[in-house]
Amino acid sequence: MLKNVKRKLLSHKLIMISSLIIFFMTLLALFAPFLAPNDPNLVDITHKLQGSSSKFPLGTDHLGRCIWSRLIYGIRTSLGTAFLVMGLTMIISIPIGIYAGFRGGWVDYLFMRICDILMAFPSLLLSLALIGILGPGLGNLILAMVLVQWIFYARVIRGMVLSVKKQNFILAAEVCGTPTLVIVIKHILPTIISQVVVLAFMDIGGIILAISGLSFLGLGIQPPGAEWGMMINDSKPFFRTHPSLMLYPGMMILIVVIAFNLFGEALRDVLDLRKE
Repeated sequence: MLKNVKRKLLSHKLIMISSLIIFFMTLLALFAPFLAPNDPNLVDITHKLQGSSSKFPLGTDHLGRCIWSRLIYGIRTSLGTAFLVMGLTMIISIPIGIYAGFRGGWVDYLFMRICDILMAFPSLLLSLALIGILGPGLGNLILAMVLVQWIFYARVIRGMVLSVKKQNFILAAEVCGTPTLVIVIKHILPTIISQVVVLAFMDIGGIILAISGLSFLGLGIQPPGAEWGMMINDSKPFFRTHPSLMLYPGMMILIVVIAFNLFGEALRDVLDLRKE
């Protein structure tokens, strides 16, 4: 089975292309201090709105800051925040979803009612409300998104557990007196983890869009930090005279989001065991 999956991963063109893009972006983020030719937050009005040059590969913005340097550091901000949000979401969602689905009874009923109430509101609206209460900033942005995201994932994981726990190998383990924790760790979790990973990768692009959108509204990353959504917001007054100021961060968002979406969809096709 593992050999077949490995062979499919290596032969799938979308996975290879999207993974190369993601890998390249990750390298840029990790080595941003060495690849950025200038301080991304250094303001120098004497060099504002300059074109491409050896010192500023993509020119400068309205404050004289290097656009290329800010784009590279923006990768670190966007990807780092998205992975952190997804990681914290999974830490919360997986135990709650498994416990509710496997335990059932009043625990599952209470969990479902809470999910019904919270999912009645659009996730973006809940995020905006929470950030409005907590205040703008990176820490509050991460907290608000995690508090909104875990609901959806926990409910999906709960559904996966409900379908798995009815299978014969789980029933056999229960009849043999296998402890519940062992059943969860050795049988249920390995069965659903591939689906959870695919779901997470497919949603990272959406998280990056949400981060950029909230920063565009001034509720996410605060100045002078480098972030793509905030760069687009700062460039609005210069859209007609210097459209590249909005084009560069917009293209970065587009490329990264498409790469993660394609990677998630291709990974879903490869790991779809029903096709075996």
